[in-house]
Amino acid sequence: MEDDTLTLGGNIQLTGFGGLEAATMIVVKKLVGTYARHFSNKCAKFELLKLSMKRVHEQEHSEKYEVHALIVDNGTQYTAAVTEKNLFFAVDNALKKTENEIKK
Repeated sequence: MEDDTLTLGGNIQLTGFGGLEAATMIVVKKLVGTYARHFSNKCAKFELLKLSMKRVHEQEHSEKYEVHALIVDNGTQYTAAVTEKNLFFAVDNALKKTENEIKK
C-alpha cells in the first residue's frame, strides 16, 4: 500500500483519506481544522494532530470507517479509535475523545 498521507498546515496529517470524493474531503478538512484550532488553544505545546482512516467491512452502502486520532502535546501522546458507519461521526468522535483525554 502506498503512503497516502496528506499534510495540512505543517502539524496536521491525514492518512488513508486519499480515496474519498472531493466534497467529502472538504468537510473532513473543515472538521479537522476546527479541532486543530481547539487543540492549539488548549494544549501547552500543540505539536501534531494525526488522523488515520481505513474502511472495514467494505460493502456497498454498509461500509464502516475506523478512525484513529493521535494528538501530541508537549511530547505527550493522546490517542483514540472509533469505528462508525458515518465517516464524519467517526472523525468527530475520535477527535472528541482525544480532546476529553487532554482535559484530564
